[in-house]
Amino acid sequence: MSAVTDTVQVTASGNPISRSVRDSLIVARRNLIRMTRIPEMLLFGLIQPVMFVILFTYVFGGSMKIGNTTDPAVYKNFLMAGIFAQTVTFATAGAGAGIADDMHKGLIDRFRSLPMARGAVLTGRTLADLVQTALTLLVLAIVALLVGWRPGYAEPTNIGKVLGGFALLLLLGYAFTWIGALIGLSVRTPEAATSGGLIWLFPVTFISNAFVDSGQMTPWLRHVAEWNPFSAIVQACRELFGAPGLSQSGAWPMQHPVWASLIYAVLIIVVFRTLAVRKYRSATA
Repeated sequence: MSAVTDTVQVTASGNPISRSVRDSLIVARRNLIRMTRIPEMLLFGLIQPVMFVILFTYVFGGSMKIGNTTDPAVYKNFLMAGIFAQTVTFATAGAGAGIADDMHKGLIDRFRSLPMARGAVLTGRTLADLVQTALTLLVLAIVALLVGWRPGYAEPTNIGKVLGGFALLLLLGYAFTWIGALIGLSVRTPEAATSGGLIWLFPVTFISNAFVDSGQMTPWLRHVAEWNPFSAIVQACRELFGAPGLSQSGAWPMQHPVWASLIYAVLIIVVFRTLAVRKYRSATA
C-alpha cells in the first residue's frame, strides 16, 4: 500500500505542463489502440469521403461551371480542396460521439480517480482523432489522384506548398474536433452527439466555396460564404495546390486565405478548448 501511495504521489507531482503533455499522450495512445481493435471505425470513416469524391466528380462534374468552362477535368481539380476540407470537418461528429460514449459508459469517472491532468482526457482524445483524420486524408488523396486530381493543374506549385495545404487541413480538423468535444460533453448519448455534430456542419460546408463558385451566389449569401472559416481553408488549399477557380472576391479571407485559415483555427481551438475543459470539469466535479 505504501509503495502504491508513493507512486501516486510521484505521478501527481512534477511540472504541470510536462505532466499534462505526458497524460495527453497516454490517453491518445489508449484511443489509437482502441481504433486498431475496431477497424470498422476507420473503414466507415473512409467510405463517406470516397463516395463524395466519386459522386461529385462523375455526377456533377460535367454540369458545374467553373470560370467560363464546364470541363469535368477543371471541376475535379476545383472540387478536391472542398472534399478534403469537408472530410476533416466531418470528423467532428465522430469526436463528439466518442467522448459522449466515454461519458455514457462511465470511463470518464475512472479517469477521475487517477492522478492525471483534467484536460489530458480531452486533449488525448482530440490528438487520436487527428491521427485518424490524417490517415483518412492520405487515402482520400490517393483516390483523388486516381480520379484525375493533379496539384499544379492551373497554377505552378511544389511539394512544400502541397504539404502545407494538408497541414492547414489537419489544423482545421483539429480545431473542429474541439467543437465536437464540447458537443459530446453537452449531450447524454452518443447518438445525440452524432446528430448534434452534423446538423451545423451541413450549412457550414455547403454555404461556402467548396462545391460551387461563391461568385455565382446571391449577394447576401456570397458574403456569408466569403467570411465562412470553411471557405477560407478551401481557398487556401486551392491556392497552395494550384487549383482552378480561385475566388476573385475582395473579402479579406479570400484575399489572404492562408493567414485567415490560421487565425480562424487558432481562435476556434482557444475558445472551444477552454469551453470544453470547463464543461468537462463541471461534468466530473
